[in-house]
Amino acid sequence: MFELSDLHTFRAVVQAGGINKAAQTLHRAQSSITVRIQQLEDKLGVPLFIREGRSLQVSPAGKVLMDYAERLLDLAQEASEATRNDRPTGMLRLGAMESTAAVRLPQPLGLYHEMYPDVTLELYCDDPRELIQRVLQGELDTALIADPMSDKRLNSMAIYEEELVIVAEAKHPPIASPRDVPSRALLAFHSGCPHRQRLEDWFARARTKPQRIVEVGSYHVILGCVAVGMGIALMPRSVLGTYAERSRLSVHPLPSKFNRAITRLIWRKDGPEANILALSRVLFKAHGRFQD
Repeated sequence: MFELSDLHTFRAVVQAGGINKAAQTLHRAQSSITVRIQQLEDKLGVPLFIREGRSLQVSPAGKVLMDYAERLLDLAQEASEATRNDRPTGMLRLGAMESTAAVRLPQPLGLYHEMYPDVTLELYCDDPRELIQRVLQGELDTALIADPMSDKRLNSMAIYEEELVIVAEAKHPPIASPRDVPSRALLAFHSGCPHRQRLEDWFARARTKPQRIVEVGSYHVILGCVAVGMGIALMPRSVLGTYAERSRLSVHPLPSKFNRAITRLIWRKDGPEANILALSRVLFKAHGRFQD
């Protein structure tokens, strides 16, 4: 209905007590201020001032508009400062894979909260494919995902490297290839998980296929199923440190082609970066790679 500049002019007239002083404050011609106020009144369909000779009194409708004008102009200023400000503030919506959220993030997020108390941080878990789409669509500000990532609309920063291992029940014989897995049953997340894809690629390279893939929703459930002999799984070694019944598992190394994964922080190239770069510094600091 009207522009912020209309409200800015209106507020100046109210605060100055008249058009002449408002024109001096805004460094504009008196006539342009008069026309702007008249146009605003026409748009709203109500008088904003009571005119008594050469003096102006704010009308009841003008007092209502003034209240909204103050709030809208202050909010616009806050938004402008937030987009240009290098100081982390506001909301940061972070996405991560479940293993990353459970193992890698508790300490850094606590540190982030201490260092940047003006930021409200929200955490969402999903697979990398969905996380990338949510960042591109603006639903998330940033996300931690496992390689690969090649979308040119995104910035990315390598944060840390994970060692991936095969996990089986404790009594399972050594596993050097997929042919050493008699049941050929895999426990994994759904098809968007890069670790599942890596495990399937490992089987494909040996020219064999899993007999079945059991899709499970969390690493702790996967580990519980592995411990009772339902199948094998591939996961970051770091996850094993969170499992209380580690003695019920055996861990088997993967060939070098499959045993490393880089976790990257991604965000849109056209998005505000202050909060995200602050997060990257905290992540590096927590993992011993960042120095002030």
